[in-house]
Amino acid sequence: MADIEKKQNTSSDLRLRLISAVILGPLVLFIVYLGGAAYVLLVLVAAALFLWEWITITGTRDTFAVPVVGLATLVLLAGLELAGMPGFALLAMLAGAIATFAAAGLGRAGRWGAEGVLYSGLALYSLLVIRDGTHGTLFTFFLMFVVWATDIFAYFTGRALGGPKLWQRVSPKKTWSGALGGLICATLFGTGVALAAGSQSLLAWAALAGVLSIVSQAGDLLESAIKRRFDVKDSSRLIPGHGGIMDRIDGLVAAAIFAVAIGLVSGGSLSDPVAGLGLG
Repeated sequence: MADIEKKQNTSSDLRLRLISAVILGPLVLFIVYLGGAAYVLLVLVAAALFLWEWITITGTRDTFAVPVVGLATLVLLAGLELAGMPGFALLAMLAGAIATFAAAGLGRAGRWGAEGVLYSGLALYSLLVIRDGTHGTLFTFFLMFVVWATDIFAYFTGRALGGPKLWQRVSPKKTWSGALGGLICATLFGTGVALAAGSQSLLAWAALAGVLSIVSQAGDLLESAIKRRFDVKDSSRLIPGHGGIMDRIDGLVAAAIFAVAIGLVSGGSLSDPVAGLGLG
């Protein structure tokens, strides 16, 4: 009887996930295509919700200064980035993290709050500069398809093949077969996006897709570790069948930040880090 109920719950959860994805996926892609104010608002709201869930999970929401200073920092960061001052935007993020730490009493709550401000702030900055930079629309689509393909095919491959656990102590359901299935399919989908856009550097796009898929899965594991640390199942119940915004964009956040980081290391600028990747 318990097995039947478990299967029914799993089936119901999967239906909710599919319905939410069918509704939200095309809407997000449409806003990415539009760009401009709609995209900035989407990313800002996502980053704000990400931070809110972070401080809720870590128990720092009870310290009033943490959400106030943190959310104000994200708004200021977005404004400075829109004004063409990415360096000042990052400085504002750093100042906001320090202010959060200090306002919360320089203790545990302040540390977790400051880390949340830095993580959500870097995500906001990265997603904004990627969309406004070289191959802006293409790279944002590429990034999303890589992350989505990783999540979807890791889930189904893992369920179908099973096998050794990827990191059982942190995420008991994830398997090596799922991780590899997600990696392979994400590489194929990412390369397909570049091919559809007429890119000639398909090998470079494929290699980047593989790397970002791995980073995406690392971001997912990081969130799982934080939730396990605080004994939380979902970051919230915002999205039916999916949990919270953190549960849905943890991989995207990690991949976007990493893409910007390697772009900067490769010679890109603060306003256009993707240019440093040399993608054609």
